[in-house]
Amino acid sequence: MWKHYFWIISRVPFSSSSIKAKDFRLFGREKLVNTVLGEGKRVDVFLWRNKKISAGVLGFHIFSSQLFGQFVCLSSSFKQILTNIFKNYASMDQHIGVLAFPFTSHPQTLLGLVRRLAFAAPHTKFSFFSTANSNAFLFSTQSADGLNNVKPYDVADGVPEGHVLSGNPEEAVGFFLKGAVGKFRQAMEVAVADTARKISCLVTDAFLWFGADMAEEMGVPWVPFWIAGLSALSVHFHTDAIRQKIGLNGKVAGHEDQTLDFIPGLSAMRVRDLPEGIVSGDLDSAPSRMLHKMGLLLPRATAVIANSVEELNPIVATDLKSKLPKLLCLAPPTPSSQPASNPDTSSCLSWLDKQKAKTVAYISFGSILSPSPDELVALTEALEATGVPFLWSIKDNAKKNLPKGFLEMTSGKGKVVPWAPQMQVLKHPSVGVHVTHSGWNSVMESIAGEVPMICRPFFADNSLNCRAVEDVWGIGVGIEGGVFTKSGLVSALEQVLLGEGKKMREKIGVLKELCRKADDPNGSSSQNFSTLLELVTKFQMDSSAN
Repeated sequence: MWKHYFWIISRVPFSSSSIKAKDFRLFGREKLVNTVLGEGKRVDVFLWRNKKISAGVLGFHIFSSQLFGQFVCLSSSFKQILTNIFKNYASMDQHIGVLAFPFTSHPQTLLGLVRRLAFAAPHTKFSFFSTANSNAFLFSTQSADGLNNVKPYDVADGVPEGHVLSGNPEEAVGFFLKGAVGKFRQAMEVAVADTARKISCLVTDAFLWFGADMAEEMGVPWVPFWIAGLSALSVHFHTDAIRQKIGLNGKVAGHEDQTLDFIPGLSAMRVRDLPEGIVSGDLDSAPSRMLHKMGLLLPRATAVIANSVEELNPIVATDLKSKLPKLLCLAPPTPSSQPASNPDTSSCLSWLDKQKAKTVAYISFGSILSPSPDELVALTEALEATGVPFLWSIKDNAKKNLPKGFLEMTSGKGKVVPWAPQMQVLKHPSVGVHVTHSGWNSVMESIAGEVPMICRPFFADNSLNCRAVEDVWGIGVGIEGGVFTKSGLVSALEQVLLGEGKKMREKIGVLKELCRKADDPNGSSSQNFSTLLELVTKFQMDSSAN
């Protein structure tokens, strides 16, 4: 099923600017005093910009120390100034190398995390390494938020000159991974020369297992980022244990419905839900070997970031925390926290405004996936039979497989577009169900929008997510038999829109509240982000090692 891999087309803003020279320098460094210390009355006092006030403050502290018998007695506000000075000064030397896996939504999701870190640490430089095609999509527009400390650097894709890819994405993955370490090193040398800062921390897509050795050689922390859910992370971490318990390929037959109850938190999951390459399929393929190595090397990480909320899978989270040095779950962005990166060019939202509440079926299978032509026919027949209003995001190359006359017959009830602003669509009150491939980002966005799901999984973690949606959380249903049929989809639509939809939305509301609390200032996600920020930006005493 790895044939579905392809680069995701997205538009992520970026801009750059340079620091202007000033007259005042700190400690002889090429860093501006105002940049390091900031502005305000307390800084004016510290810099003796107003000598009378500064002298008065100093005299007061001397008098206080003598009065109370202390040689040094700084006020909390004065100590805070000193803390901020040295913290900001140290962060100015930090240079984070970010290594992307340039396929599907991986680079986009990783860049979202990097931008959040860059906003919180404006003095730290972030160099983003990915292929030219990937960077062209991600950094194709100017930044709307003014970030100037994130810069892309191109890494060779490994495709031989003159070679024409077959269209099988596994081929592209293989070319990229071959010699990837050397290609990333070359790009990092360019970034180090460009910024005059050595790499102080390596943040990588978790798929890039070789980040462990690279970071060790450089003498810096390795922080891999897992972009999917905790259940998927757990099965890849426990791959060897699963293989020993279940067997491989031929031995799996007849055990497809065996549960994974021997792994904490996965008792609802079945062997048939496992991603290809763990116990079945081509175990020697580039993606399979990549994920197996990743699972083996994650314990060497300084910390592992997961694109999830630990309260959604508390048992799995507790188990992984006990086996990994540091697991940091960060809540994915919500519709309200992340502005749309593309305009609603197809007027999806205005069309939804005209529909009744919780009646529309939003249909989307991600950026690269599409059901087979036979399944597309079954899907259209179910829509015609039920008369359910629908908004369908479908690529042009798949749209040609729709039955003749379908678009004309359903124009009064449905809208078919090449792209939709999914986060905003799922937040719209007219949407009653999301027909999805159950990719992790789509599941989390459905929870954020409080929309039940009908899941048709395709590959990778899709089946694990579908099982969680239906059997663990009870917020949707899997399509009967795993493929679309007219009767199966009609039944699923009626179940969600006319039957159990209200109860499902109530359960989604509970999950959404867990995610919201995790993002509160004292929530798990916020605390984990603070820990991550401190980890990647703190001053490394051995940073000269690289």
